[in-house]
Amino acid sequence: MADANHLYAIAIGSNRSHGHHGAPAGVVASAIATLDERFTLFDASPLILNPATGGAGREFANAVAIIESDLDPRALLAALKSIERSFGRRPGRRWGPRVLDLDIVAWSGGTVASRTLTIPHPRLTQRAFVLAPLAAIAPEWRIVGSLTARHLNARLARAVPRR
Repeated sequence: MADANHLYAIAIGSNRSHGHHGAPAGVVASAIATLDERFTLFDASPLILNPATGGAGREFANAVAIIESDLDPRALLAALKSIERSFGRRPGRRWGPRVLDLDIVAWSGGTVASRTLTIPHPRLTQRAFVLAPLAAIAPEWRIVGSLTARHLNARLARAVPRR
């Protein structure tokens, strides 16, 4: 059953080309267009290119989109997984190359903690490739307590890189 409308921050990433959508930047742009078709797209960040994390091996194209939906978080996650599959994403190695990755990183309803879904995303505060685009389009979005996307992004930018 649908609830009232909520805003969701969706992290979008790709580091594999797609036969129809092209290079990873094209995949991300096409994913944003798909989110716009299926939900109400409020805003999308500029696309950024950055090095792969973990064992992904290839440079990523990333962005964040703010969408509105009456779906609850678990139903939205299922819808996002369906979009990933429509782009050719298959289950595979964690941190591996992927044609499309869509993650719910925050939502206007607060927090969710279950075996299959945690909102805010558990690694959001450590990921500049998500925080910077989110702060660009929703700087005042409260992520952790009273800390906003802008504040968390500034804190991460000041952090000394670990060696």
